[in-house]
Amino acid sequence: MEKFGTSMLYYWLGYAIVTAIGILHTIFNIYVLHMKSMKESSGMGEAYEKTKPWHVLYNITVFPLFSYFYFSTFNTVTFQNVVITSVLWGTITVIFDLFGWVMIKHPWSLSCQEFYVDYQPWISLIYLVIYISPLIGYGFMFIK
Repeated sequence: MEKFGTSMLYYWLGYAIVTAIGILHTIFNIYVLHMKSMKESSGMGEAYEKTKPWHVLYNITVFPLFSYFYFSTFNTVTFQNVVITSVLWGTITVIFDLFGWVMIKHPWSLSCQEFYVDYQPWISLIYLVIYISPLIGYGFMFIK
């Protein structure tokens, strides 16, 4: 793959930004809107639960933009570059989420049921968005 390191830079920056936005949104809900945290209610807490529909929006905003930035580093972007980036970014997300949010235990980790069933339709839409983001970012290149 051409420019693999650059691809990973833009991917991980996008992933970190989306994750930070989600965490900050949850904190905003707790401290500003006075919603219940995970300590005060069942599951991940009301404050987190209310952010779920927004997660797709964070991803559809950030990942196409970062794929556009990545493709802007090329002299010529081929459709093959776009497809490879799509498969790579989407698959890394699916695998990393399994380890980072389910298998490795931490205060915000979830069970398989919580992440893959209770988080529907949001998690499926997020994965779809990440897989199609390079196509959207590539489309941005034709807007003048």
